[in-house]
Amino acid sequence: MTNTILIGQLAKASSCKVQTIRYYEQIGLLPKPLRSAGNQRVYLPDHLDRLVFIRHCRALGFSLDQIRKLLHLAGDSKKSCSEVDEIAQVHLVEVEEKIKNLEGLRKELKRIINGCKVDRVDQCKILKALGDHGQCLAKEHGVEEV
Repeated sequence: MTNTILIGQLAKASSCKVQTIRYYEQIGLLPKPLRSAGNQRVYLPDHLDRLVFIRHCRALGFSLDQIRKLLHLAGDSKKSCSEVDEIAQVHLVEVEEKIKNLEGLRKELKRIINGCKVDRVDQCKILKALGDHGQCLAKEHGVEEV
């Protein structure tokens, strides 16, 4: 097989961990590779291109579901890119909301830290504020519950 890539080479070329490559295969983002006579995964340059695309999308914060949709759309060259635009616009709104929440967190943390100028832990206003959400100015910090 010419122009084939083994999983370690694919991982290095894409700056992606081997486990992540296997995971992307498992969830269908990356097509299953061919297998060698020794049952090793054998990838093609298209796998690398797709993996680089996925990694760049992840670096920009796109969800796996959004990436799945983008890959599907990218596979149909005749399709209008309006759906791609919509996915990117929705993601931008999500990013802007996260930034807004992070700015609120920064402001609240600065307020709590600046309000604590004591020497002993039993008087620490940071610990008191962390233990009593009622001491926070913002009742919502934009943090999802787990």
